[in-house]
Amino acid sequence: MSNWHLFHGNLDDQPTDPHEIEKWPDPPSWRPSGESKDDRQERRAKAFRATAAQVEMVNAALYLRRTLLLTGNPGTGKTSLAYAVAKELNLGQVLEWRITTRTTLKDGLYGYDAIGRLQDTRLNDVGNGDGDRRDRPSDLAQIGQYITLGALGTALLPSDRPRLLLIDEIDKSDLDLPNDLLHVFEEGSFPIPELQRISSKHPEIEVRTADGQTALITNGEVSCRQFPLVILTSNNERDFPAPFLRRCLRLKIYEPERKELQGIAIAHLGQEAVTVADELIETFLNKRSREQLATDQLLNAIYLVMKSNPSGADRDDLIDRLLQPLSGPGQ
Repeated sequence: MSNWHLFHGNLDDQPTDPHEIEKWPDPPSWRPSGESKDDRQERRAKAFRATAAQVEMVNAALYLRRTLLLTGNPGTGKTSLAYAVAKELNLGQVLEWRITTRTTLKDGLYGYDAIGRLQDTRLNDVGNGDGDRRDRPSDLAQIGQYITLGALGTALLPSDRPRLLLIDEIDKSDLDLPNDLLHVFEEGSFPIPELQRISSKHPEIEVRTADGQTALITNGEVSCRQFPLVILTSNNERDFPAPFLRRCLRLKIYEPERKELQGIAIAHLGQEAVTVADELIETFLNKRSREQLATDQLLNAIYLVMKSNPSGADRDDLIDRLLQPLSGPGQ
């Protein structure tokens, strides 16, 4: 199977001249380079195959204006479901908020660049000499240049159609964040104190948004007209408080079975992948019954077997290395 190798690992021989490689292989469809965020979300949406239970719970969340909490193992398609919903319902770009142990509620609502504003003010003072501000436009009116709404804040802007907010890996958050979100989810609004303090003189301030646009904030408060569809994902790394769960609809995303895996493989690799996919899906399912595996590992195996066309022990070794369990040491 050496004919598919780009790297040979032997510098004693004449090294491969990069100019001799007529065409570098194209990346697999799930690993393209240079695509925009919109293109990435659309690609993942088109490859997703929703189950009947997923369809029911998404509709329930839309009707009830409730948050949808998705749980399940990594690689089961939790984030892809959000992209599929936004694509089908034409809700625009999914607003993504990725959670870490240091994330706070304010990170999702808005950011204020106080240091940048201070630096600009000092530069302007130097440029005007002696700090004379009589002929300068009000600094207060320019404060919007230093405020950027986060993903949650952008999702709560008034609009005729709901936005879709994906809060990814909420189980990694600080213990206080789920409870901090409750009031915002219930009220659908939040204040920006930096703008409220100047609202009597400047009731409307333009700020930047998480999706690269601008928005006009009135009287220092953001208040939605349509509750956003909020989808939370969790890899089951922690439990959540009962008041938080009471305000969520919960859906466990199960690992895709044979039929779904076939559809995913065809969506990414085309109909010609069926022959290779059927065999590898069987191997994948057997291993997954004993070990934790992710669907993208199966796609990796199908893609490389199609590219390299190995046989015998080489084939078995390649597949085994690509389908290593997600827990425990690697080989």
